[in-house]
Amino acid sequence: MKVVVQRVSQASVTIDSEIVADIQKGLLVLVGLEDADTQEDINWLVGKIVNLRIFGDKNHVMNLSVKDIDGEIIVVSQFTLHASTKKGNRPSYIKASKPEIAIPMYENFVKYLEKELGKKVQTGVFGTDMKVSLLNDGPVTIIIDSKNKE
Repeated sequence: MKVVVQRVSQASVTIDSEIVADIQKGLLVLVGLEDADTQEDINWLVGKIVNLRIFGDKNHVMNLSVKDIDGEIIVVSQFTLHASTKKGNRPSYIKASKPEIAIPMYENFVKYLEKELGKKVQTGVFGTDMKVSLLNDGPVTIIIDSKNKE
């Protein structure tokens, strides 16, 4: 699994002119799934995401997690995170999971994230054309790959 975690002061997801997710201070998490992903990948990533200390404390030092600040999270599926640009100029998405594998994994990821965060996580709609809006705070953007664990 690959995720892009962005610290935001506001984020939303719009589908067909309707806002389906909207948060204030928290995280926008873009998630890409591949067939090799397992529950172990989900567990590891969720632990990283909810405990990632990227919010400022009273001294403006990044010492607080989204849990510490009682922040919100939006999760958006994004198969393009697995794009390969090695050959030619048209990205290949062969590593990205097909919906029959990705949807249950995505739903499980969101459910486990809610459990660890202790509150509802908002989402986009899997496989739908979405307009994602955000105000990146910092900017702070972290890329995490569960297969690389760096």
